[in-house]
Amino acid sequence: MKAIILAAGIGSRIHPLTNNYPKALLQIGDKTILEMMLSHIQDCHINEIIFVTGYMEDQIKEYVKNKSGLKTSFVTNKKYTETNTGYSLMLAGRFAGNSDFIKFDADVVFEKEILNRLIDCPYENALCIDKNIHLDAEEIKVIVDTENKILKASKTVDPKKAIGESIGIEKIGEKTAILLFQELELMMKDKNNHQEYYETAYERLINKGASFHALDITGLKWIEIDTKEDYDRAKNMQSV
Repeated sequence: MKAIILAAGIGSRIHPLTNNYPKALLQIGDKTILEMMLSHIQDCHINEIIFVTGYMEDQIKEYVKNKSGLKTSFVTNKKYTETNTGYSLMLAGRFAGNSDFIKFDADVVFEKEILNRLIDCPYENALCIDKNIHLDAEEIKVIVDTENKILKASKTVDPKKAIGESIGIEKIGEKTAILLFQELELMMKDKNNHQEYYETAYERLINKGASFHALDITGLKWIEIDTKEDYDRAKNMQSV
């Protein structure tokens, strides 16, 4: 199993904190967001990591260079100012090969138990879902059927119909991975899709018969750092 970390974004909503650093290298206590993420990944015996970088990528490359025991690949999203996470994930396809993988958004601080549960869960494809959260316009909201299969996952989902929020950490099985990168390639041939999130590709595969399940991680600690308020909350969060 490999890991894919999407770390290309500017983090404009948290400026000026990201004026001189990519968001993944912001400090939470005595560690960076990325350091905590890499520590959890290695503790779970995943040692091959694909980074999709863009904004201030040299800082991330330099930071990762000093980490022992990792096999790393880097792919640059040269269009990071005009594309979104779907485009970034597409770029990881040629490095991911036919492997199953865990995909991380680089701005998520989380406790290791979330990753343990995701790896151990029986689902081939699974999205980590927090059910105990206020759902608003910015969250990726998830609708499931009676068998816990995901029907929709997007910001446009009606909060009243959603079971919770997808936190930006997913497991994708090898068979679905092949289809996913093919779908992303198809999507990104149309420039009108360059601002789409990767969840759009998940939904398109679901509509073609693929199965994605919700993994309930409610009660475990995590936070996606989009704003200064998120960052302050993360700094006050107990150790993860």
